[in-house]
Amino acid sequence: MLAALVRKEFAELGRDPVTLAVAVFLPLVMLFIFGYGISLDVEDTPLAVYDQDRSQESARLVEAFTASGYFVRRADVGSPQGAGRALDRGEAAVVLVIPPGFSRRLAAGETVAVQALIDGSFSATALIVANYAAAIVGRYSGRLAELRAAQAGLAAPARLELVTRVWYNAPMRSVNYIVPGLFAVLLMAFPPMLTALSIVREKERGTIEQIYVSPLTPALFIVGKILPYAAIAFVEMLLILAAATLWFDIPFRGSLGLLLAAASLYVFVTVGLGVFISTLVRTQVAAVFLSFVVTLMPSFLFSGFLFPILTMPYILQLYTYFFPARYFNDVSRDLFLKGAGVEYLAGNLLLLALYAAALVAVASLRLRKKVA
Repeated sequence: MLAALVRKEFAELGRDPVTLAVAVFLPLVMLFIFGYGISLDVEDTPLAVYDQDRSQESARLVEAFTASGYFVRRADVGSPQGAGRALDRGEAAVVLVIPPGFSRRLAAGETVAVQALIDGSFSATALIVANYAAAIVGRYSGRLAELRAAQAGLAAPARLELVTRVWYNAPMRSVNYIVPGLFAVLLMAFPPMLTALSIVREKERGTIEQIYVSPLTPALFIVGKILPYAAIAFVEMLLILAAATLWFDIPFRGSLGLLLAAASLYVFVTVGLGVFISTLVRTQVAAVFLSFVVTLMPSFLFSGFLFPILTMPYILQLYTYFFPARYFNDVSRDLFLKGAGVEYLAGNLLLLALYAAALVAVASLRLRKKVA
């Protein structure tokens, strides 16, 4: 009896390969994802340089930043407006500002201040980056003093100081970037799962066969399934927005209409993922497992919600482009913290729209094959 029951259960598992694969390989996948995807080290921070001196001395200071391994020179800007645009667009996380007369004042033995403009969207990362920059400037100043002392036979009074200015999140409150990021995570957590369960439940009950033989086209069936859960997800988003601004007192600097439009696109993406997942599985248990693997876990790890994407290995940085939570996380935080306009967000909004259209198209094709 026991042997027969065990054989029956193995046969059931064999008929549901998705559940079996998730159960066997999910722990291994999570091990590699967490091992390689999560890093608290900050390396290769994108650096923009606003060099108003353009001397050999200023070039040596910039080289000290890039040679440290913590910064990668990504852009040169020629004005304060250019520095602001580099931070707004995410081209740089730090802008090093070197004042005019830098080398001349150092040669005269004066104390010279250079400025570091830091993107404070990630407060923890911004603090680490600020400490790295201060250490580099401190070492450079020390070497400069030693050189001048060796040349003149006495300690040089010249000294270099770093003045840091944090943009977008000056108080460095972690809640200011965590809560806007939760929009992407929470909207990816529940709507896909609920949508997938609703369709798989019809499969288990056999009622979906009535849909297959009805005049409804697969696309209409999918839209009909998406709209109710999209409405629920949209209400969920409004509640999160109200809690973020009224309870957590998160500053909102952008356009509310633009945020609602972006959220509408993202909601259709999330429920579209749920529909696509439902075409891959036959049981509600498998739908829950696959929803967790495809939506919730990547939205935590690969959206930039908790861990900045720039700290990940390059291969994983490319991997993040497959997950829509990355795009909406950027949109949400840029609207909340930076007050970004549509000209900065257009790329992410276009990708979300393409993602939603592709999901509906692929799910429709899969359903059409089942009907045929």
